[in-house]
Amino acid sequence: CSFSFSAFFLFCLYLDMGNLLKVLTCTDLEQEPNFFLDFENAQPTDAEREVWEEVDVVLKDAAAILDELQAYKGAGREIREAIQNPSDEGLQDEAWAAVVPLVGRLKKFYEFSQRLEAALHRLLRALTSESYNDPMQHLEREQALAKQFAEILHFTLRFDELKMTNPAIQNDFSYYRRTLNRMRINNVPAEGENEVNNELANRISLFYADATPMLKTLSDGTTKFVSENKNLPIENTTDVLSTMASVCKVMLENPDYRCRFSSEETVSFCLRVMVGVIILYDYVHPVGAFSKSSKIDMKGCIKVLKDQPPNTVDGLLNALRYTTKHLNDESTNKTIKAMLQP
Repeated sequence: CSFSFSAFFLFCLYLDMGNLLKVLTCTDLEQEPNFFLDFENAQPTDAEREVWEEVDVVLKDAAAILDELQAYKGAGREIREAIQNPSDEGLQDEAWAAVVPLVGRLKKFYEFSQRLEAALHRLLRALTSESYNDPMQHLEREQALAKQFAEILHFTLRFDELKMTNPAIQNDFSYYRRTLNRMRINNVPAEGENEVNNELANRISLFYADATPMLKTLSDGTTKFVSENKNLPIENTTDVLSTMASVCKVMLENPDYRCRFSSEETVSFCLRVMVGVIILYDYVHPVGAFSKSSKIDMKGCIKVLKDQPPNTVDGLLNALRYTTKHLNDESTNKTIKAMLQP
């Protein structure tokens, strides 16, 4: 017995207490998912097909939406000239003619956000149902649906990155609303008013007023899903989110998994998905993603982000810094706050 105690004592000298507890309890090993989620090639099974096809109709439009947003140049020149020369009717007409089609495009983006939220709800219903006891089983067996969920998150973060770097969007819409109100006061017929009426204009304005409008739509949508489905325990949703975050982290940090990606684009995709599910988890879980009781290894996830090449994940780190709900709570670990300092 004395020899065993001495050996154990020496063992303690080489292990800090945190690591020793991990060895004794194995909780970290139990929580770490050990399967590869095929974001590149997953195909729907017969059981997934109905939901997959519904969501696929929405996702087919996602790439075109991003292309249109990336190409969005705005009517800055026309608006400036109209404002500087308020008595020049020709310049006023030119600015209005330039803005109206752009507002139609902004309306299209907003309406797509509503379709995306509906698709998210459809996927959450499938992935959080009680047919399996373990969220890992859902993600492993329903990989095509998990891939679609990931594609929604990837699109969302990419959309918001593009929107944040394009101030013309809010400038154009603000000018449109001011001009429309002035036309109404002067009883001037306004081409395009029927397309974007006042009620819709209010909703669109609120949408673009947010720094990350698409992420807010999904965060609010996930919260709404949880509140409307009281028959499902909240853990059904949060466990799926935390498991997907863990799957992404493991695939990114494990060379055996990462080498199965066919391109670096999949690495970027996986990073965005990891950050996206962390943010959703932080909004839905009562105490968020940064608390001690969180099922997400936040230190590990942040480390994975910081291990990427310089300047490639600044937008994702900023998303964790500025769009999460609980980062600045007093209960958040100081080490995590320090890791996310700009």
